[in-house]
This record gives sequence, C-alpha cells and structure tokens, in this order.
Amino acid sequence: MRFARAYVQFVNRLNEIIGFGVSWLTTLLVLVVCYDVFTRYLLKNSVVAVQELEWHLFAAIFLIGAAYTLKQDGHVRVDLFYTRFSPRTRAWVDFTGSLIFLIPFCLIAVWSSKTFVVNAYMIGETSPDPGGLPARFVLKAMIPIGFFLLILQGFALALQSLFGVLGMEGDDGEAGA
Repeated sequence: MRFARAYVQFVNRLNEIIGFGVSWLTTLLVLVVCYDVFTRYLLKNSVVAVQELEWHLFAAIFLIGAAYTLKQDGHVRVDLFYTRFSPRTRAWVDFTGSLIFLIPFCLIAVWSSKTFVVNAYMIGETSPDPGGLPARFVLKAMIPIGFFLLILQGFALALQSLFGVLGMEGDDGEAGA
C-alpha cells in the first residue's frame, strides 16, 4: 500500500509541475495571438508560421494539460446523479470509470498514435503550407505523450478512489502518507 500511496503522490506532483508549465504555454499563446492580430490587421501582414504556432500551442496545451485537468477534477461531466452520491459511491464510480473507460481508451490512443508520430518523423513531415512550421512530428508526438500522462493520472485516480472506497483517504482528499 505504501507503493500505491507513493505512486499517487509522484503522479500528482508530476502533473502539478506539468500543469504549471502548460499554464505558461497559455500565456505564450495569448502573446502569439496578440502579435498575429496586430500584424494582420494593423500592419496588413500575415505570417503562416505564426498562425500555425497558435494551433500548435493550443494542441499542446489541450493534450498535455488534460492530465492536470483530470487531477484537478476539472473535466466536464454530466452530474445528474454523481453529486447526490455519497463520497464512497463517488469513489466507486471514479474507480470503475477509470479502469473500464479512461485507461483503456488512453491505451488505445497511445497505441494507435505511435505509427502516426513515427511516420511523421521518418519522412521529416513539415507544414504543407509555404512558410509553415517544420518538424510536424513534434506536434503529433503530443498525442501519445498527453494520453500517456492521462494513463498515469488515471491510475492515480483509480488508486485514490480505491483508498476512498476502503476508507483510507487522507483529510486533504488525497492519499495520506
């Protein structure tokens, strides 16, 4: 059980650090969009690479930040019944949902995106647009990386939920030491 608690603490801390880094990518995205708007509408000059950088940053934020969002319980859910459940029942729902839906889906996403990324790297894929960004494989690599982080956080959520089911949850809502 000590290993499980250490795993949960490690993954939670890892995704806190990654979430902090992704928050700075969000700031960078705002600056890039402001620059793009300024150059496009005031200077009447538009650069394809800047526009592509916007959606590259957004994709990285979305994919890499998903595990942090799961850790913070910030994902959208339809709470018709969940909020009315007891904490133990919610723990059961989170535990089974993680094991039956989240982790298998993430494993499929990682497995199926591997060839997608490797092929982009092997052919040296770049933007099809003139003046676009090179190294498209870096953007595509965000897919398996993001889903791998979700797998790690999904296991941590499942373990935290199991702690809750077993009545071993700490006072702060996370696994105690």
